[in-house]
Amino acid sequence: MADNDPTPEQEAAARAKEAEEQAALPYKWNQTIGDLDITFSVPGNYKSRDLVIEIKKQKLKAGVKGQDPIIDGDLPHTIHTEESTWTLTSAPDGTKTVEIHLDKINKMEWWPHVVTSAPKIDVTKIQPENSKLSDLDGETRGMVEKMMYDQRQKEMGLPTSEDQKKADILKKFQEQHPELDFSNAKMN
Repeated sequence: MADNDPTPEQEAAARAKEAEEQAALPYKWNQTIGDLDITFSVPGNYKSRDLVIEIKKQKLKAGVKGQDPIIDGDLPHTIHTEESTWTLTSAPDGTKTVEIHLDKINKMEWWPHVVTSAPKIDVTKIQPENSKLSDLDGETRGMVEKMMYDQRQKEMGLPTSEDQKKADILKKFQEQHPELDFSNAKMN
């Protein structure tokens, strides 16, 4: 164990502190790698016109008109405002729940907090749910498949896609220039 690694006791204390800080927030939140959801309760007689919800590219403000906002601050990263929404739904206990959905622009990054003024969570401890290749967008899927192919090739001692590309370029060059002697050339 490295000197800067926390002991199990320190780790447990850090997790407990984090849980306590998150529980003290006036809202609940969770996230996937691609989006973030925030919920908070309001009295059951409230209508959407009684609320102030402002979703901006890098700022969020939400609460009840005439009262201090429940959440107000700068987002740690940018969002797609046109894909971000909010709803007001009735809860079984007679209250209503405000649900805010934020669509992250960078879908490859965990957020340590909803707004920069809120306590952070340790994003290195997030256990993402397993995903399938089919869940990924085309560009990301292609990149992951290439990485998997290259890893298999390395394990079998075969050239990676990059190595093969270089070899193909060299072969094409040799075919175009048969007058050059490559017999003593060392390639690495």
